[in-house]
Amino acid sequence: MKTVGVVGIGDMGSGLAKNLIDQGFSVTGFDPAPHRMKAFADLGGITADNVADVGHASEAVFVMVMTGEQAKEVILGPDGLAENMAGGGIMILTATIKPSEAQEIGAALSGRDVHLIDSPVSGGFPGAQGGTLTMMASAPAETLERARPAMEAVSASIHHVGSEAGAGQTVKACLQSLLGAMFSATFEAAVLAAKAGVPGQVLFDVVTSSSGGCGITKTALENIIDRKFEGTGSHIATMHKDLVISLDLAGELGVPMHMAASAMQLFHAGKTKHPNGDNWVVTRVIEDIVGAELHR
Repeated sequence: MKTVGVVGIGDMGSGLAKNLIDQGFSVTGFDPAPHRMKAFADLGGITADNVADVGHASEAVFVMVMTGEQAKEVILGPDGLAENMAGGGIMILTATIKPSEAQEIGAALSGRDVHLIDSPVSGGFPGAQGGTLTMMASAPAETLERARPAMEAVSASIHHVGSEAGAGQTVKACLQSLLGAMFSATFEAAVLAAKAGVPGQVLFDVVTSSSGGCGITKTALENIIDRKFEGTGSHIATMHKDLVISLDLAGELGVPMHMAASAMQLFHAGKTKHPNGDNWVVTRVIEDIVGAELHR
């Protein structure tokens, strides 16, 4: 596999493209935003005028869009990938959407000589840019093996979580319910420290060297104490959307999700008050309530 496409070249998709190019793939990409296309071209990518042209040029295409409706249009639309990839082509759905939406796409592709790997990712902006994403891939083993070289170029670990479309999105929904709760607890701890007069550096050093230390707490606390609430590559709208997906799935299955529900409400407050902010901006909502800020 030598020719790969990327549809959606934002914070995450640009990382996919960069690492694929670095690994020697010929990468064709499309994004409706001109500035993203220019940045992609500067990386050495081949710009396409539309999704159909990406499909024509590629053996496999990563689909990194924001919503299920966008994913369905990119894959199933009249100018989409399913209609414009050669026989045997593979679409790698790395966007996070509802499991039911992935199942709908999979059902629509049944009987066609194109293939879908339902593989949302985790690792955020740093993981995408660094090529260290975790992939939750659901597809027949043969399809996954054919796409593995391209997937390995953008990831540190690939988990084969199922064979049917929707299984990858289901695992991702479970993961995001956990990450949302961890983020929210970190934001609350940061404000508690601020109100109690604990310096941000002290809290950061203790948390990151203790059993509470992990990528989530380290990244969140570092951005909070440096007061970096925008432009870090982790826009709040994405996590808010993912938590809504997690809670929708929980509602369908009748599973109580107290922590995830609380996290979603905090992210909802942050997104409403600071729509241009990143995940950590939720901290500012709580800080405003208590009248204290955590600085390094």
